Amino acid sequence: MAASIHRREYSCQGIYRPRIGPHTRATKRPELEAVVKLAGEIRSSGVAVTLVVNEHKRLGRGIELTMLAEELKASDVGLEFLAGELKGSHDPSGIVFTVLAAMSGMEREYIPDRTLEGHESARKRGKTIGGAGVTAESMLSMALHLRDQEMSLRDIAKRLVITTGAKKGQHPSPATVMRMLRGHDEHDAAISVPQ
Repeated sequence: MAASIHRREYSCQGIYRPRIGPHTRATKRPELEAVVKLAGEIRSSGVAVTLVVNEHKRLGRGIELTMLAEELKASDVGLEFLAGELKGSHDPSGIVFTVLAAMSGMEREYIPDRTLEGHESARKRGKTIGGAGVTAESMLSMALHLRDQEMSLRDIAKRLVITTGAKKGQHPSPATVMRMLRGHDEHDAAISVPQ
């Protein structure tokens, strides 16, 4: 994002870049708060100010965007988007802006569903999701032996070494060891239960 404050004659007062990504749910955004405060201060001196942002998703979605728009309207600061569904200059408290901000907030709710649909579609096409497997039968037998000695997952992981793939020579994470052992235990439990 390059959110910047522009005066009517388009001289730039500053460019602000957030330290968090657009898909975060962070509630504190110090860079954005600073730019809004500066815009209000410049506007209070009598200079017309417009906050220019690449696209609305950089400012927030749904209620976050609406609250920001109300803050800008209270300071009499204009708002302009260079790209996206809200491209153009807006009255921050206008009805069109409010409706589009609400719709963009709903988009956030659909992202996980679309991600899962994409994963399912990839699986149907024979694609695997996630990284390459790093466990091997020899690693599992060593992990079972170390677990029988009542070692912690962290200690077991430190003693195991990945033998193939891009992570060859590295140690698996404790979470990988836990999944490997859990999978083994579940498999054994399924076999021992009579059908």
